[in-house]
Amino acid sequence: MQTELSTRLGVEHAVFGFTPFPAVAAAISRAGGFGVLGAVRYGAGEELARDLDWMQEHTDGTPYGLDVVMPAKKVEGVTEADIEAMIPEGHRAFVRDTLAKHGVPELAEGEASGWRITGWLEQVARSQLDVAFDYPVKLLANALGSPPADVVDRAHDHGILVAALAGSARHARHHKEAGLDVVVAQGYEAGGHTGEIASMVLTPEVVRAVDPLPVLAAGGIGSGEQIAAGLALGAQGVWIGSLWLTTEEAELHSAALTRKLLAAGSGDTVRSRALTGKPARQLRTEWTDAWEDRDGPDPLPMPLQGLLVAEAVSRIQKYEVEPLLGTPVGQIVGRMDSVRPVQTVFDELTRGFERAIDRVNRIAGRA
Repeated sequence: MQTELSTRLGVEHAVFGFTPFPAVAAAISRAGGFGVLGAVRYGAGEELARDLDWMQEHTDGTPYGLDVVMPAKKVEGVTEADIEAMIPEGHRAFVRDTLAKHGVPELAEGEASGWRITGWLEQVARSQLDVAFDYPVKLLANALGSPPADVVDRAHDHGILVAALAGSARHARHHKEAGLDVVVAQGYEAGGHTGEIASMVLTPEVVRAVDPLPVLAAGGIGSGEQIAAGLALGAQGVWIGSLWLTTEEAELHSAALTRKLLAAGSGDTVRSRALTGKPARQLRTEWTDAWEDRDGPDPLPMPLQGLLVAEAVSRIQKYEVEPLLGTPVGQIVGRMDSVRPVQTVFDELTRGFERAIDRVNRIAGRA
């Protein structure tokens, strides 16, 4: 599964695996793919440095990347406290009432929320980059549009390729105009923030829009046959995220959440603003249902919604309150029916790819 882009980055297979877990990212790189560590779960740069040190020790010299969340436009002088003060009391009351309805215990006195969205704030993301540029990161991806111009320049000065996710051809053209090197065409089926166009339609549209820039196909990809389809549509690789959540190396720390993922079908996700304020595909739960209720408030815009629900999400996760317990995940969750090592998943991807190529060759009379 080699392409011009994978050869340029020095990886055996053009499979880019996004994950918030260092152990998963390292295992993807060791398996011959390109592991991409998501930085949004980290706070200050020191936390990220700890895990990048670990990555250095466990990737066996193979390349890897980093995914951050930075807005293209900078807002000066706005702190997390300033944003917190903008959250309406009615929304806070709604969160309290929903948690109380399900008997969710409070955190212990003095215990900080374990799920924070500080990584969405530009000053935090910049501190993470200050750390990351000291490591041999080969690709910097941004999940929230094109990074600021100075960030793109800094990355290029360090020999790092810059990528960004796009949910439409229009977004993709903006990335090309901003001087980015790679565009990730993320379809509606994907976990996390998505647009409204399905991968089968989006991928070739983006390929045409940004030619000759390389494009990665993303959204609903969880088999080797789907990888082959993405390459047939003109992509130079695939970007896979959800599939790794049920690997042995994933650090979900929740048996209940793992059970829910393994039991879920492809129709058990919903595109909801309940988590961050922007539409993000996730497991459908009574928490997402509550935010869809006509009698409740509308979710707040990003980043207000994420700050509003941060402690609530921590409490739900800590106490494993199953009716409310969820996570960002794509429609491919219906294929995630067992817990396996990353290497086993990767082996299945490569075998499926070979089957697809053999099938096409037979159809074309070449086998």
